[in-house]
Amino acid sequence: MDPHTTVSILPLVGWALHGGILARRLACARRDPLTGLHTRAGWTDRAHHLIRRHPHAAVLLVDLDRFKALNDTHGHAAGDAALVETADRLRAWCGRNGTAGRLGGDEFVAVVRDLAAADLGALTAALHRPLDYGGVSLPLAASVGVCAVADLSVPVLADALAAADAAMCAAKGRGRRGSRASR
Repeated sequence: MDPHTTVSILPLVGWALHGGILARRLACARRDPLTGLHTRAGWTDRAHHLIRRHPHAAVLLVDLDRFKALNDTHGHAAGDAALVETADRLRAWCGRNGTAGRLGGDEFVAVVRDLAAADLGALTAALHRPLDYGGVSLPLAASVGVCAVADLSVPVLADALAAADAAMCAAKGRGRRGSRASR
């Protein structure tokens, strides 16, 4: 190979490597390292797409109940196990009908294509099943708020999240068990 060709190819190889590294970093930034769910940024992109394409979509907000007590009583490793298990249960419930994400701490989010096809009772039951952690049964509970996008005057994700948050707070107020749809 001609030395001039080698010199002109080296910057291209460098830029290709740099681009690959940046692409991997971006992909990592869009996935939560603990649960593997989408982060807020990754989930938001998908949620906007689903809401635009599916008029019967719904946005859900999920918040673990008594999570601080679980962490304080059983340790942070048990808390991490509860977060991972919650993520797995939410991901399984969404299946091919939607996508789930972790907003941070013990707060999760999901969007599903068709609320009528989503079994909210099954989600609530799954999120309230105890977790076996090292031979100890850890109680899990979550409050779920739901907003059917069709109930909004304009199908905007920010409004759907606000309505789901209000519904989740109402569910927490009802005894920290179950789910509630916005009205």
